[in-house]
Amino acid sequence: MSLFRRIRSSGPSLRPELDDVELGRVRRQLKSPGLPGQNSIQVDQVERLLRETGTDWDRRGHRFAVLAEVAAPSSVARTWRLRRPQNPDAQIFEAWVELIRGGHAGRMEDPRSAADNCYRAAELVPEDPTPWVVLLGILRLIRAESRDTLAVWNEITARDPWNREAHLQMLRYLSPEECGSRSAQLNFVDTVRSLVPPTAPAAAVELTALVDEHARTTAGGGVEALLVRRQWTHARAVSALDTALREWSRPGGLEHAAAPADLNLLAFALVQAGRPGETAEVFRRIDGAVTPWPWNLLGDPLQEFTYWQSRVAA
Repeated sequence: MSLFRRIRSSGPSLRPELDDVELGRVRRQLKSPGLPGQNSIQVDQVERLLRETGTDWDRRGHRFAVLAEVAAPSSVARTWRLRRPQNPDAQIFEAWVELIRGGHAGRMEDPRSAADNCYRAAELVPEDPTPWVVLLGILRLIRAESRDTLAVWNEITARDPWNREAHLQMLRYLSPEECGSRSAQLNFVDTVRSLVPPTAPAAAVELTALVDEHARTTAGGGVEALLVRRQWTHARAVSALDTALREWSRPGGLEHAAAPADLNLLAFALVQAGRPGETAEVFRRIDGAVTPWPWNLLGDPLQEFTYWQSRVAA
């Protein structure tokens, strides 16, 4: 049984924390208007929440990602790092916040400084994959050489073989839109499929690649975009959907921190494949924790999710 309390939803909502109750509480407090002394209180809350995850690298990565996103517009990360310059979590958090800011802007102001924070944290906690995960994101954003990126990838997988964030970063790094090609991406997916257990945190890599291909084809327009649903009838796509339906629906099938995000992905893919009748149980397990992507490929994510959930229920 998980030590982390999970949210029971009263209805669909965009919830970056997914089903992590404590993470949601701290995220909301980080979004609250600043008051005298509020910054210091927020630092204490972030520090405590991340410390509580211990060596649960999966939960730890999820919490870092959500908190870094919400803290990016504020000075919380810098305040924490200046207050505790030898705290590895503070160093990782500031680097992750800088990565988030760089992702929004399309470039990082000082990638070397953020990378140095990662290296210092890695020296202090050599068993932790998290600083290497942030470093991989930095290398992806600056379009680093594949040699350097692969070296960091190896550091991560040596510590956490099925790290979800790292697998998704590598998938996008190897895409034709970034530093790879369609064949490089497919080769990576094939390797993941052969190695990763079907319910591991990185199990959604193949479905993510299929949805990325769907979005790529749709954005290209023309006849191919009109016939995009045909992609979901290919043997590779059918096999990926069937495996996810079979493995993820079992009791205890998906237990990692971002499981609701993967279930959103599966529900979306089934809808696009013309198999909405098989999504009822998937929607039930999502329990209202809606993720912006991939529903935003269709329009407003909450409206699209609610529409398809209602259609399946009817």
